Amino acid sequence: MRRCRTAELTLLKCRGPGGKSLIRHSSYYNTSSDFVYLELRARIVNKQLKPGERLPEVRISKEMGVSRTPVREALRRLASEGLVRVIPNSGARVTAPSAAEVEGAYSVREHLEALSVSLACKNGIDSRTVERFEDVLRDEESAFIARDLEASLEANNNFHRLIADASKNIVLIEYVENIILRTNVYILFYDPFTEEKNYSSEEHRKILASIISGDGDLAGKLMKDHLHHSHAVLEKPHDRRNMLADLNGLARQNKEFSTNREESDHGSTK
Repeated sequence: MRRCRTAELTLLKCRGPGGKSLIRHSSYYNTSSDFVYLELRARIVNKQLKPGERLPEVRISKEMGVSRTPVREALRRLASEGLVRVIPNSGARVTAPSAAEVEGAYSVREHLEALSVSLACKNGIDSRTVERFEDVLRDEESAFIARDLEASLEANNNFHRLIADASKNIVLIEYVENIILRTNVYILFYDPFTEEKNYSSEEHRKILASIISGDGDLAGKLMKDHLHHSHAVLEKPHDRRNMLADLNGLARQNKEFSTNREESDHGSTK
């Protein structure tokens, strides 16, 4: 296949078997298939292509000036990452996860990572690992300030992977990796990334503190709460706000917000 070049792109990419970073900066394409794959992936990440949108091979091949073969290969790669679904006799579409699918995935992730963090507490972590956690948290905080969703997602994933690694359970590490990649798809599609306060980093720091202290019960609870919050912001932003207000002891604000929302909902049904 012919080689292609283009201006530098910043694209989200799954971590490979060697444990490489989720995010990679790429300034060139090796093949026509790479070209199509990276272009389509960029459009999905940037939300130019919406969940459920059709991806006709003929149209894409004409638009990008390639044959249908590299288009087909690119769609298969995107399907393997969960970003595209190829339906027999119907063609490819951008994945459109249902609310039930998202809820199911996060429920599984809560249990897997609660076990992961409990084992990390039991095993303990050394000072070098603590430094790695701190580096990741700094990356996450910098990404939040820059409003960089991709970099924020990378840092978030690295934090959870460090915990899984500390569990020292090879099978669990693999399952956690798979569920992280699956929920990444939902974050790309549904996370508005509009919160004014960096709740994720705050929650991560509490989880890290519990690991350092070796409190497995607390760590497990904090992890489940954290992932429950992460799920809530994807589908029900008002629920996220209520939970955070309650957690911070802002009962009055929480009550007022709920009352206003109920009045608004009631008014809309008249």
